[in-house]
Amino acid sequence: MKLLQSGLIILLMIPLTGIANASTLEEVRARGHLIAGVNGGVFGFSMPDEKGEWGGLDVDTAKAIAAAVFGDAAKVKFSALTAVQRLPALQSKEIDVLCRNTTRTLTRETTNGLNFVQVNYYDGQGFLVPKKLGIKSAGEMDGATVCVLPGTTTELNAADYFRANDMQPKRRSPSV
Repeated sequence: MKLLQSGLIILLMIPLTGIANASTLEEVRARGHLIAGVNGGVFGFSMPDEKGEWGGLDVDTAKAIAAAVFGDAAKVKFSALTAVQRLPALQSKEIDVLCRNTTRTLTRETTNGLNFVQVNYYDGQGFLVPKKLGIKSAGEMDGATVCVLPGTTTELNAADYFRANDMQPKRRSPSV
């Protein structure tokens, strides 16, 4: 019986999610172009060329959305965002859609109220070290300087790895 009640509640909520998204679509159509948040410099994903023309997988995704909404892939403007800027920009409606490397997490979908769509790229993390150091395993990196982008799941994953292995890294965040 509880399963049936849960199913009915979910079915009743589905139309409400469409209503919330409809207002964004209406705003985009009224404006006449899509505003897509992208990473400003990841070759192959989203990066302007020497002429300022954007290209890459994330850019193509945004162009496909513009083509679906307007029948014209050129009706999109790109906003380059850092990892720290990306989610607040989406939540504040500074952008209409985020087409950028962003890990899908339960917290981001629930607490932050975001709706992720189909995954279009899987990645992972690893440590890149100079060969001359002779390190053969990540287990030998206690006290090593580790550089990660702030505000990313990579930062959390690295911290989890070092904590789980009772190791202390030296952390350094690049200025980007």
